[in-house]
Amino acid sequence: MQSTLPASWYREPAFYQLERRAIFSKSWILISHTLQFGDPGKYARYEIAGYPFFVIKDRAGKINAFLNVCRHRAFPIVHQDEGKAMVLSCKYHGWSYGMNGNLAKAPRFDKIEGFDKENYSLFKVHTHVDRLGFLWVNLDAAEKPTIAWEEQFGGVDEQPRLSNFDLNNYEYDHTWSMEGKFNWKTLIENYNECYHCPTAHPGLAPFFKNNKKMVYGCHKHYVQHLGADGEERASDVSPTYMYPNASVTLTPVFFYMMSIVPTSPTTSLMRYEVYRSKSATPEELKEKLDFFAQVEGEDKWLANGAQHNLNSDTFTVGPFHPDVEEAVTYVGGLVKKMLHDHVAEEKNRGEEWWPARRINIKGTSDTTAEDEAFCRGVCAAASGANPSNGGIEGLAW
Repeated sequence: MQSTLPASWYREPAFYQLERRAIFSKSWILISHTLQFGDPGKYARYEIAGYPFFVIKDRAGKINAFLNVCRHRAFPIVHQDEGKAMVLSCKYHGWSYGMNGNLAKAPRFDKIEGFDKENYSLFKVHTHVDRLGFLWVNLDAAEKPTIAWEEQFGGVDEQPRLSNFDLNNYEYDHTWSMEGKFNWKTLIENYNECYHCPTAHPGLAPFFKNNKKMVYGCHKHYVQHLGADGEERASDVSPTYMYPNASVTLTPVFFYMMSIVPTSPTTSLMRYEVYRSKSATPEELKEKLDFFAQVEGEDKWLANGAQHNLNSDTFTVGPFHPDVEEAVTYVGGLVKKMLHDHVAEEKNRGEEWWPARRINIKGTSDTTAEDEAFCRGVCAAASGANPSNGGIEGLAW
């Protein structure tokens, strides 16, 4: 019988920093749909596990993503969750950028010898638009991401059960969110089992009469929720979980995208993008959204309660049911593999590896690498680690 992940994996600050490096720095993350970006200049702001970025559609119709960081002194470029801008202007020192991320103006720097605007474009974030129009990002700073989208999600946009949904008949409606006092994995595990549904979701209880159970299809880095006893209901509800922290649920009335956004080791943001069917009446939409919001609120209550005791150091591990919690063990296996593989790479390098960190930047001072090494040594000494290897022996793992 398999056990849950240890409680320490849901609360320790050093472990959360490892997850930021090993998972959120280099995984493909589902964030939105192209339907949200209709006109040139339309943008949306995001932050995942402390990494700030935004997405914008340029004049040529291309959807770009950039870190929300001015190349001068790190001030954010966009400040609203959604908006429209033909010029991206930093409100700190007046640097401005085009929708393609290129630096257009840096006041007074034009008089500085050796300053080249081409060296100071916004930091690009890798994007991928799948066959259904869903938008993915990868924060890996490498010119080519360490992990290919196809390696993690190839085939997710070709599921036969999704063929009955013409997404061109939907339109972006709104985004809403709730703050949760739980580690991101706590709710992701809750999402990937319905063992709790008959008990914790009274509104869903009728779907689980006669001991019916949810059946899951686990593939690469995604999990299909196939309905009670594996019944394929393409015209009804089709949820799919996308590792590490997102899901899509398609219905005839609306579809929504859920993101469980880590904000600290023990807190997360539950974020929902809602797209309505153009044929749905306001009454139909409200009825469905009210029901879905009720279920999400019940899940928040469950995750908050579980996390409270995970934080208390009174619980270590529990047993997983092999039939009704198999998807949770599958997702836990993905987490464990990425963490162990990353730690092995860090040990091989002799230092922490932050794939999303921008290094070797053109135009920076010759002393930058030396200054970075000095900081690593100070931090390693403060943690009781060996500064000679970047402090790697002093980390929790």
